[in-house]
Amino acid sequence: MSIVADPHDIKKDKILESAYNRFLHYGYSKTTMNEIAGDVSMSKALLYYYFPDKSQLYIAVMRKLSTDYLKKLQAGVFSNLEEAFIFQINTQHDFIVTNYNFFDFFRLNEQNLPDDIWQIIGEIHQAEIELLKAAIIKEADAGIIRPVENPDAIADLLLDALHGVRVRSASQKKVFFPGKDQLEEIHEKRLLLVNIFVRGLMN
Repeated sequence: MSIVADPHDIKKDKILESAYNRFLHYGYSKTTMNEIAGDVSMSKALLYYYFPDKSQLYIAVMRKLSTDYLKKLQAGVFSNLEEAFIFQINTQHDFIVTNYNFFDFFRLNEQNLPDDIWQIIGEIHQAEIELLKAAIIKEADAGIIRPVENPDAIADLLLDALHGVRVRSASQKKVFFPGKDQLEEIHEKRLLLVNIFVRGLMN
């Protein structure tokens, strides 16, 4: 028996796709609800029925993007601890580079992000901890690294250190969110940090 797609869901998906493309190419500040409504051949009133304001629409797109990102994390295949750490760094780097203009909203509101955005960030952070924790436990069980009493804390510490690399790079430029030209430098420093970090766990 075939399943008939819900027209409501189809319209919502089209809105999210249009909004994503607008946010990606023009940034949050230069995108209007009128433009998105026009893209999907919908009245502005109907668009507001689905999403009460632009920030709520942005959050919905952010949640869809985060779901895609989490799927990529969960699909990761690696043979050792360093590969797992590098996979996390590369996946996050590619995600930020690909969607850089989309994060215009973060640059505008970094000191006052909505709670829903922080919740999404928290979910991503927890998924990254679980990925790295599993790799740490596997290597410890195999005797490749020293026994680790609290793998959650080790994974969280590494993620904090990687975040610190971004913060330091941005602060040197006196900005909150790194410029696109800084991303490769941050990426290289993170890879170096992971190499040092893994060596410190080795037997």
